[in-house]
Amino acid sequence: MISAGEASGELYGAMLCKELKKLWPDIEISGIGGPRMKEEGVSLIAPISHLMGIVEVVKHLGELIGTLNKAKSALISNRPDLLVLIDYPDFNLLLAKKAKQAGIPILYYVSPQVWAWRKGRRHKIAALVDKVAVLFPFEVDCYKETGLPSEFVGHPITERMNIGRTKAELKSELGLDPERDVVTLLPGSRPGEIERHQGIILELARKIHKELPDMQIVVPLVKGTKLNVTLPDYTVTVNNRTLEAVACSEAAAVTSGTATLETALLGIPMAVFYRTSPFTFHLVNALSSIKYVALANLLAGKEIVPEFLQKEATPDNIFNALKKILTDNAYRNNMISELEQIRETMKGKNPSARVAAIAGELAGWENKDATAI
Repeated sequence: MISAGEASGELYGAMLCKELKKLWPDIEISGIGGPRMKEEGVSLIAPISHLMGIVEVVKHLGELIGTLNKAKSALISNRPDLLVLIDYPDFNLLLAKKAKQAGIPILYYVSPQVWAWRKGRRHKIAALVDKVAVLFPFEVDCYKETGLPSEFVGHPITERMNIGRTKAELKSELGLDPERDVVTLLPGSRPGEIERHQGIILELARKIHKELPDMQIVVPLVKGTKLNVTLPDYTVTVNNRTLEAVACSEAAAVTSGTATLETALLGIPMAVFYRTSPFTFHLVNALSSIKYVALANLLAGKEIVPEFLQKEATPDNIFNALKKILTDNAYRNNMISELEQIRETMKGKNPSARVAAIAGELAGWENKDATAI
């Protein structure tokens, strides 16, 4: 059984399912997921959540409790050989407790951000799960004192980064002028994020067009999302082509999250911004011990891309950062060099295949191909 709490985790779950089926073609997989996991043959117990932030979760608490109860019932009735948890800790740790009581082995894939806040969860996780597969090298140290086996497997988004076309080719594919430069503005992947950021995107596009009129402005949206504002006709909205849009850009404004790592791995200079509810922001800020939110900065251990959060996330601040990237060659080249070092840390990893092999080890399945991964 695989429990993926939200959209990015559901994607990683689908990628894991594909690798599991390569090693064990007759495997039966159930879980909490979405259309991509279903396409990989997963029998869905309940859909994923699109909630982000404490306020949103509280509003939909009844729905989440119902999903948790369905998952617990499925654990007992199906008795899977292994439970794989993907992020979404407040939900998944409750499910893990039930699996632990039932004697079902547990693999945690995509560790909760214990390095950022609520560090005490490390011990709770260690008491419940059998192994954790982490996405970043610094996460291994977080679990050393707990005695929980942990392994740096790399980030699954690296498996989707092989674009293999030039910027001009990508621009043509997206209906853009291959001779003109591109700036990409990413509002987020969740409905709540988009609602909070769309006004920033609109005003930012206006500023870019006014001061840099030759620049093409692209706004990528993920499947199932939309803007509730009308963008000017000098912007281009693309659907389900975020990587391609970023890859052909000279700079990007990116909401904090996985997209910042994707942008970093593509080597595209960026400014990072984010707004959430005031309550969520102040609570997380009070509990957090980290200096940065952008994954590029966290991996580098210093600020290599500018961050603008809450009141600082203004169109003026973000535009000025983008303008510096586009006009200050020394600044731009230094950022690109720093991003290249981040890419080096992820080389040689095949996360989904490795996690599939770990799953087989924990479940007690035998496969000669899995032992080589």
